Amino acid sequence: MGLKVALQMDPIGSVNIDADSTFRIALEAEARGHELFFYTPDKLAYSEGRVTARGWPITLRREKGNHVAYGAETEVDLASYDVVWLRQDPPFDMGYITTTHILEMIHPRTLVVNDPFWVRNSPEKLLVLRFPDLIPPTTIARDLATIRAFKEKHGDVILKPLYGNGGAGVFRLGPDDRNLASLHELFSGINREPLIVQKFLPDVAKGDKRVILVDGEPIGAINRVPQAGETRSNMHVGGRPEKIGLSARDLEICAAIGPVLREKGQIFVGIDVIGDYLTEINVTSPTGLQELERFDGTNGAALIWEVIERKRGV
Repeated sequence: MGLKVALQMDPIGSVNIDADSTFRIALEAEARGHELFFYTPDKLAYSEGRVTARGWPITLRREKGNHVAYGAETEVDLASYDVVWLRQDPPFDMGYITTTHILEMIHPRTLVVNDPFWVRNSPEKLLVLRFPDLIPPTTIARDLATIRAFKEKHGDVILKPLYGNGGAGVFRLGPDDRNLASLHELFSGINREPLIVQKFLPDVAKGDKRVILVDGEPIGAINRVPQAGETRSNMHVGGRPEKIGLSARDLEICAAIGPVLREKGQIFVGIDVIGDYLTEINVTSPTGLQELERFDGTNGAALIWEVIERKRGV
């Protein structure tokens, strides 16, 4: 029996069908006989005890420029659905956080993937702090003196917004760099959030590995290699995906964090590993499924749906 599946995501009509993980998840759902409904986060609402969304039933095809067909726009009660996917991209701001509060009202009766309570309480750059032995030297602070002391201790550091994504606003500050105060002033003028600073890892030149976990178990990895002269390896900013296997250290990291992810209902997770260090645990809108499938033949979307179907008794 097919499931009723709602996709809360950014506009599906503009996704790159050869790279977007949500599109691959949705395409796999359709192939398994599940029914799809799409809406954007701004169409989610709480109304007199009901959690509703205004959107469209959709069908998909892997055809560039013609990959989605919409049914009639309608409002649905999300409590009547079997699965809701929380898949819009960050920024992880109050708008994003509010959607997790609203979706939490129907979970787990309706299975929200990933669990919205733990998505809200496990931001990418904060959940790693639970595993201090796995991460590089790190500080999270808004106070300039604290950040300056960390930089003086470690010399070469990466400075980035705590709730950013896709490599935006990431700066490498070498031992002789004099821009820390200016960058602190810039970020402080944008928001009231702390910054995260980590010791620079030279191994990033060899790549920033994205390891994909499904229900706490690693299913494979891709390597993202930065362009020449670039510190950031994110594919959003030109990082080149490459085939790579899982190392003994990757498996050690996954064994440490996997039970926590499974316990917190984080079914689809992408972690970032540079050299021997875990740098992020991505639970909001991880990517990499299509690249992994191309390189290794691993159908991660199918493995994800097997977990969901088991939880839904299908």
